[in-house]
Amino acid sequence: MKKIRTRFAPSPTGRMHVGNLRTALYAWLIARHAGGEFILRIEDTDQERLVEGAVDIIYRTLRDTGLVHDEGPDKDGGVGPYVQSERQAKGLYLQYAKELIAKGEAYYCFCDKERLASLARVVDGKEINVYDKHCLSLSPEEIAEKLAANVPYVIRQNNPTEGTTSFQDEIYGEITVENSELDDMILIKSDGYPTYNFANVVDDHLMGITHVVRGNEYLSSSPKYNRLYEAFGWEVPVYVHCPLITDEEHHKLSKRCGHCSYEDLTEQGFLTETIVNFVALLGWSPSDNREIFSLQELVEAFDYHHLSKSPAVFDYTKLKWMNGEYIKAMDFALFYEKALPYLRQAITKDLDLRKIAEMVKTRIEVFPDIPGLVDFFETLPAYDAAMYCHKKMKTTCESALEVLRELFPLLEEQEDYGNDALYQTLLAYVEKKGCKNGYVMWPVRTAVSGKQMTPAGATEIMEILGKEESLQRIRRGIALLAE
Repeated sequence: MKKIRTRFAPSPTGRMHVGNLRTALYAWLIARHAGGEFILRIEDTDQERLVEGAVDIIYRTLRDTGLVHDEGPDKDGGVGPYVQSERQAKGLYLQYAKELIAKGEAYYCFCDKERLASLARVVDGKEINVYDKHCLSLSPEEIAEKLAANVPYVIRQNNPTEGTTSFQDEIYGEITVENSELDDMILIKSDGYPTYNFANVVDDHLMGITHVVRGNEYLSSSPKYNRLYEAFGWEVPVYVHCPLITDEEHHKLSKRCGHCSYEDLTEQGFLTETIVNFVALLGWSPSDNREIFSLQELVEAFDYHHLSKSPAVFDYTKLKWMNGEYIKAMDFALFYEKALPYLRQAITKDLDLRKIAEMVKTRIEVFPDIPGLVDFFETLPAYDAAMYCHKKMKTTCESALEVLRELFPLLEEQEDYGNDALYQTLLAYVEKKGCKNGYVMWPVRTAVSGKQMTPAGATEIMEILGKEESLQRIRRGIALLAE
């Protein structure tokens, strides 16, 4: 049985879109699940769209996510490098295009921009430009004359205008199109570079790619790819077209949404492991509906036959939940290392940041949540006395004032400001007063934090703040309530 070989063939045009990362991940998983090989190929044939530094982004993203390639650039001991512009410089693609010309499957086209513009027509409100095969009728002598005169040209695929073309996709099944719908796409551009479509086919064949994974926006181009394979007499690979990724409004995931790339997400505090796990589920569902996977567990469980045809919704809320689960399960030493910059962003005082980190570990979904949860340790925020009123705790401003006034001398006398000792003091007061814990704890926590939501209880906060700061904040609370 032939060894499975997949590839990831990104264009270096900027940050890696979530859809591209998913393509890389699925191609990598298909290869690893079957004990096959995963190839990296940089497709930089569209020189006008190249972005400086984008190749490094590709390498870095694959390295960070663990999607290590077996061949291609940035791989010690691998074959390659596979960079299409370097292959183009050797005349590789032009050689194959001329082979198609010799077979009558392609032809030179010398039409200028003005003539091509004249072919434009509007269909369903969209302007399309279908070439009319004008240059197919040129005689060999006319072609030779134009080439000798250095008239700019492209090389076009010669597609039939009658009959149908069919191809098989692993997800969408058999798809048949009318040949009249197949435009004579350009194979070699006027600058001598191959188009993405043509270079893809040539390189996939030469590299022995058995399974081609890509987004379903390429479904409409696949019949033209197949005709190229057939024209060369090459074996057609297995096609795996992935479903569209949409936002929560069911629109195509756009760069404007702010979280469409891998780097967008890491900058927002998402863990790489979370991103990989989440992206794996954008169109694929395991048979047991499990949601949390390590990369190795994905290798074992992944079956591309379980990909969906329906668009996958990028659920940002679910992504944050998943990240929170990864944070909860994280080793504390690693968590503290990652959390420390965010803690220091909010707290400059000499406080026990390790204990504060322990408080927030199970309460955050992304690391940038931390400053907003702990900033009250640095400075007591301004707050309204109405915050002391809590229906469930049965507290009012009057009851809160009474509790704080009665507790203040007890807390002023107390020397041990450890959490356990403070809790016992408050508990003894609760028992003496004959009320529920919340009746006492709520006013104290409000006074020392100035917030309705905190990552810890009243006595844990007081332990961090220390005696002097805790008493000063309770004094402020009494003064606010007494106004």
